[in-house]
Amino acid sequence: MIGIVDYGMGNLFSVSKALERLGTEYFISGDKKELLSADALLLPGVGSFRDAMERLQVDTIKEFAQTGKPLLGICLGMQLLFESSDENGLTEGLGLLPGDVRRFPGKTPEGEIYKVPHMGWNKLEFVQSSPLLKNLDEDYVYFVHSYFVNAKDSSVLLAKADYHEQVSAVVGRDNIFGMQFHPEKSSKLGMALLANFLQLVEEGKAIQ
Repeated sequence: MIGIVDYGMGNLFSVSKALERLGTEYFISGDKKELLSADALLLPGVGSFRDAMERLQVDTIKEFAQTGKPLLGICLGMQLLFESSDENGLTEGLGLLPGDVRRFPGKTPEGEIYKVPHMGWNKLEFVQSSPLLKNLDEDYVYFVHSYFVNAKDSSVLLAKADYHEQVSAVVGRDNIFGMQFHPEKSSKLGMALLANFLQLVEEGKAIQ
């Protein structure tokens, strides 16, 4: 059973519909007891990092992470997994992965102006092997974001994209994973990535 974290800032409808298409049971909740009982958590997010951290049950997410069960952050939800963000002033994150979140400057070192937010289809480049990327080919996924993760430890970077900066697109360490793009809106590859995450969940349940 997958728990989708409801803290008032996630695109719960599209994420839940994606799980339905994959035939997976899920629930949407902000209740600590219910969330801790889940086999895995999805942490979606749309909006401001600071607002999200103020609304999020930080202790619940950290406690769940310590159980070893899989946790997947999507878009803003992925950014929240890191140590801090400079959005609307420096804000502390969950600190589950090493790195910080920075705004696209909107100008290259050569002075070229580019559009922020980064919005549209960009190709993933796989950086290292991971169960999330198993049996998948590099393809395009759909991004909508003005901030990007600067991963301090390259070992957590599983796939990247390029938008005038290196974009940490898929990250992971131990049971903590993140996708900067919207897998539920990213056609075949996005659904395959979610399916691989669900396979991780099933394998974890078999071990327990």
